[in-house]
Amino acid sequence: MNLESYRFPLFVDLNGRKAVVVGGGKIALRRVQVLKNFGAAVTMIAPRCDHVPEGVTYLCRPYARGDLSGAFLAVAATDSRAVNQQVGQEANDTHIFVSVADCREESTFFFPAICAGGGLVAGVVSEGEAHKKTARAAKAIRTLLEDMP
Repeated sequence: MNLESYRFPLFVDLNGRKAVVVGGGKIALRRVQVLKNFGAAVTMIAPRCDHVPEGVTYLCRPYARGDLSGAFLAVAATDSRAVNQQVGQEANDTHIFVSVADCREESTFFFPAICAGGGLVAGVVSEGEAHKKTARAAKAIRTLLEDMP
């Protein structure tokens, strides 16, 4: 199997590291919650958000260049292609890991489906197009982890 078209799985310690999520919708909030669960210091930037998770720094305004300053990683998950592209560009210019929700080519990491249980953590990603297959695999792995002694 040639793995060159896949991303290398890398597990990092996010405890206390700054993560910036640009966007306030459903996908952005899922990303915020996962990053928060892994101990990241999350800043969310969006002009609107129905529910800001506890412990998250929320900047109620549009993204502006410079917002990624000091971040370890960033997530661009807005409904605007232009904004997502700007976030991706700033992250790339400043060597910050970035997941651009609507453009795999602008991403330096893929946000995985998280599977945890029994003291184990696994992440599942595809090449970027097989979302349903990824969800099925993650569900199967979660079940396996829950059933492990």
